[in-house]
Amino acid sequence: MKNKWKKLGTATLLLSVLLAGCGSAKSSEAKHQSFSVMEQSDLTTIDGSKAIDLTSFNMINNTEEGLYRVAKGNKVVAGLAEKVVKPTNNGKTYTFTLRKGLKWSNGDALTAKDFVYSWRRTADPDTKAGYAYIMENVKNASAISAGKMKPSKLGIKAIGKRTVQVTLTQATPYFKYLMAFGTFFPQDQKAVEKYGTKYGTSSKYMVYSGPFKMVGWRN
Repeated sequence: MKNKWKKLGTATLLLSVLLAGCGSAKSSEAKHQSFSVMEQSDLTTIDGSKAIDLTSFNMINNTEEGLYRVAKGNKVVAGLAEKVVKPTNNGKTYTFTLRKGLKWSNGDALTAKDFVYSWRRTADPDTKAGYAYIMENVKNASAISAGKMKPSKLGIKAIGKRTVQVTLTQATPYFKYLMAFGTFFPQDQKAVEKYGTKYGTSSKYMVYSGPFKMVGWRN
């Protein structure tokens, strides 16, 4: 369980189950598990705001979770959200309710504010997020990325601890699939600020929202 990435053509990464991770309190009863993942190129980051390559997103998808997941048959299913919701306001407003008892791998409560923080961080031009443009249909995202508006004006807000409301500029049928994409996953502000520029550059400079956590990797 202390394997490190090996630069021998194909890299191998060992992941470990998070015993007290996301989900209900019952997740602490899960048995400890691990599995290895083979990749064709070296991992560069596990920071969802800065990831731009397939390997990075593969590892983020293995250790993090968003509002939705894409299951067999390309079907969208609930992830951190309680259920898949239908948009209102002519397809421009999505209101998601998070599952109860969600936690980060460091024990912090995972709340609606973590999505707001993450999306604003990605849209902020100072972050230099490679995939910031994928948020273009979120209200004010393009203006924020262009430096014309503050990140606080992004069309996402937390209503209490468990409700995330997103406002789009126009109806976007594929938006539900984006909720399963790493760029839109939550981030723990406490961890990002604690690790600073080291955030996402090593398995120890990261906290995880999914059922697995990464061990033994460093960039």
